[in-house]
Amino acid sequence: MFWDVINALGGVGLFLFGMIWLTEGLRGLAGQTLRRSLSHFTNTPLSGAITGAATTALIQSSSATTVTAVGFVSAGLLTFPQALGVIFGANIGTTMTGWLAAILGFKLDLGQLTLPLVFLGALARLFGGARLPLIGTALAGFALIFLGIDVLKSSLAEFEGAVTPADFPQDSLFGRLQLILIGAVITVVTQSSSAGVTAALAALGAGAINLPQAMALVIGMDVGTTVTAALATLGGSTAARRTGLSHVIYNCLTGIMAFLLLSPYSALVARLGGGLDSQIALVAFHTGFNILGVVLILPFTGAFARLVVFLVRDKGSALTRTLGREMLGDPNAAADAAVSALDAVVRAQFGFLAERLRHRSATRDDKERLTEIGEAVTTLQGFVDGVPPTRSDHPAAARLGSVLHVTDHLGRLYFRCGQEARIAEVGADHRLRRLSRLLCALAAEAAAAQDAVAAEARLNRLRRLMRAQREIYRARILTLAAHKAQPDEVLAGRLDAMRWLQRVSYHLWRIQHHMAKLQEGRAPSSPRREAAVEVLED
Repeated sequence: MFWDVINALGGVGLFLFGMIWLTEGLRGLAGQTLRRSLSHFTNTPLSGAITGAATTALIQSSSATTVTAVGFVSAGLLTFPQALGVIFGANIGTTMTGWLAAILGFKLDLGQLTLPLVFLGALARLFGGARLPLIGTALAGFALIFLGIDVLKSSLAEFEGAVTPADFPQDSLFGRLQLILIGAVITVVTQSSSAGVTAALAALGAGAINLPQAMALVIGMDVGTTVTAALATLGGSTAARRTGLSHVIYNCLTGIMAFLLLSPYSALVARLGGGLDSQIALVAFHTGFNILGVVLILPFTGAFARLVVFLVRDKGSALTRTLGREMLGDPNAAADAAVSALDAVVRAQFGFLAERLRHRSATRDDKERLTEIGEAVTTLQGFVDGVPPTRSDHPAAARLGSVLHVTDHLGRLYFRCGQEARIAEVGADHRLRRLSRLLCALAAEAAAAQDAVAAEARLNRLRRLMRAQREIYRARILTLAAHKAQPDEVLAGRLDAMRWLQRVSYHLWRIQHHMAKLQEGRAPSSPRREAAVEVLED
């Protein structure tokens, strides 16, 4: 019997590996289709729920759907109520695994097909091109799921007669609560409610538990997923923490509702007698109470969202609030969050520069604002550095490259905004004052601009003007120095101020250049070209 337990655990392990590989393959194949679907078909909480259910059923991963939705909220592509619809729908989509296991795994004998499918999947992964390895991964994962079910089924068959429903908590109020707790623990340990549901189906098929006991376990597994969701959002972005709390509240409410439905549903199945298979009845119960939960909560999505926003307040810098470590595993979601944070930092930096040029004398508040911007740039760079390496042709790679280019120029602009002596010297004569007013106006305009391409064109003209004016001003300063019209240190200070204006205009242009590329979806310039442009500017 000991080895039967070991084999059963091995079956669960095979199932989990199968789920991981199937999700990886299907998620890679879905690619941008998943993102487009979530962004285009989530105008209302209802459409979000339908889209969330469909995408989760397609890629077999509610966490992938949820992380993508969180990334969209962070990037401002979805509102929080729209994302709630996606999250509610994902709970329905994840029950599809139970139907696959009940119908294909337990009703049909796929054991003879699994190993050849694993072999074909391995060949496709080894010798495929761009998409064939993903198909091979999904195929091997699909086969492992049913191989795991086959091992689990045969192992638990040995317990038939030896383990009976009487060995588990009885079908009473206290017994059901115990079973719910056991189901929650199983999900926390396996990190997969699908694996738990499959184990419950196997135990039900072997006669180790009866249907009411299995239903109580499944309710606990549904509630247990909230622990995983809550742990995953610790230290995450505001959107991720709100999502985690939403998941906890919603699943607990749905669990209470399912608990109240347990007795009526058991009575209905008993009335039908042998007309409904117990395993099909279990997955129908699982899907049914999730659908009913979504139907009941959707009309109150707005109020639910306001409650969650009230409970989870914004914290940390407003500039980097969209960044959370939960998105690092998804390059596209990480790029969404990084671009959103970058836009906020760029606008703050441009606005700060315009204010400093208007007043020229720094206050304590100015210094605190500049420090906050510098910390935000450092945080953003660290976040992008934490994204796992991706292929050069991955859609997120170009966007993250542009983000790094911008943060590099933001760091240099931050340094120049702290050069108090040069900023003060900008008011030394009428030419510097005139150029600084022009720079101030265009920086303020770019800080509020919605069209990054048009703003880039204006800053590019400013950059060229500043470069020409630097040469003219240098010649004038050299003439004044030759005639000893003013002390050398005064003239040197004014020349430094002119160079400061020219360099700042250059950084503004390069920042806006890459922001325009991000807005248009263009690839960033190569590092060699960036270096060449900088040399020409000097």
